[in-house]
Amino acid sequence: MVTVWRDRRGRGALGCLGSLVVLALLIYAGFIFGPPWLRYQQFRDEMKTEARFSISLPDSVIRARLAVRADSLRLPAAARRVTIVRRGGSPPTITISAAYDEHLHLLFLGERTLHFKPTVEATD
Repeated sequence: MVTVWRDRRGRGALGCLGSLVVLALLIYAGFIFGPPWLRYQQFRDEMKTEARFSISLPDSVIRARLAVRADSLRLPAAARRVTIVRRGGSPPTITISAAYDEHLHLLFLGERTLHFKPTVEATD
């Protein structure tokens, strides 16, 4: 005899438990991975802003502003090491980049490391 996992009304043997577990895992992942990703996006947006106004600013001012923003976002110290490359030409371009790691503590999986490398390029 074949075991039937669904009755005639389409209900599963576990009811909505499976859906609730999946929903709980998605919410947990959002709480764990969301804040680092949001900080990355905010830092990258600040880099874009600095690159846009770079024609009138020296590299030291751009680095200082980005270091302050990295501090305010509570990014690791490595995020304050910003690389700025200016290339002449028509039009001149500027590339601003940084690289840093964020460590996450995951339930049942231990510690994991996320690698971030925000990079922006703008023309003056």
